[in-house]
Amino acid sequence: MTTPRPDDSILPTAHSSPAEVRRAAREGRLQAPTAGLAYGFVQANLVILPEPQANGFLRFCQANPKPCPLLAVSEPGARSCATLGSDLDIACDVPAYRIFREGHLQATVSHVDAEWRDDLVTFALGCSFTFEHALRQAGVPVRHIEEGRNVPMYRTSLPLVAAGGFAGNLVVSMRPMKATDAIRAIQITTRFPQAHGAPVHLGDPSRIGIADMRSPDFGEAVSVGEGELPVFWACGVTPQQVLMNAGIEFAITHSPGHMLVTDIPDSELALL
Repeated sequence: MTTPRPDDSILPTAHSSPAEVRRAAREGRLQAPTAGLAYGFVQANLVILPEPQANGFLRFCQANPKPCPLLAVSEPGARSCATLGSDLDIACDVPAYRIFREGHLQATVSHVDAEWRDDLVTFALGCSFTFEHALRQAGVPVRHIEEGRNVPMYRTSLPLVAAGGFAGNLVVSMRPMKATDAIRAIQITTRFPQAHGAPVHLGDPSRIGIADMRSPDFGEAVSVGEGELPVFWACGVTPQQVLMNAGIEFAITHSPGHMLVTDIPDSELALL
């Protein structure tokens, strides 16, 4: 007796496997943000660069591990990466990609088959969506998941360490919480340094250069209740801003909030 294949018309959920999420993206059924999908598995930001720029970007990541925690680096031209998962196609398995040319965002597309080159090197960077499962297991609410929105992300005035020809300011993601939940969130996320780790700021957003939380630079605004604090984490969208600052000739990234879901269990990233 054969096991029936899951209905391909059904969109992935928190209980889907990483392979099911990737297949839905590859087939064009999943075009939404990946927050809350395939609970218990690591999600990754992507930066894909020509090999001549890859070494410089590697040095930038090493100098800025908070926004750019390295999970894996591919061989030039490779569209698979065994470290991240089996049956994985880097060019098709993300719900939305961004293409940059000469430092400008050229297009947002559902796959990058046509743009793929033999010299492209993929950097997989940790993502804060990874620790959200642990937050929710501990009873800490995650507002953008509750409201079915993409996480709000903001440019800040916090400078990065310039390295490899790349420089700029930090981009952060925000989750509003009551003070007691914020304390618990700090304790939990500190155990996930490869998913951005502990928050970089909480409270007054103007102290890190954010003028209006109702207008995020990426993602969508979420409600902030009375007595709640905005809590800010380093964000994997930071490299996209850095690539634009550098006027990079060609690059591919994930679209903010639309991640590569890997086969790596969250527990492998958590410190004891």
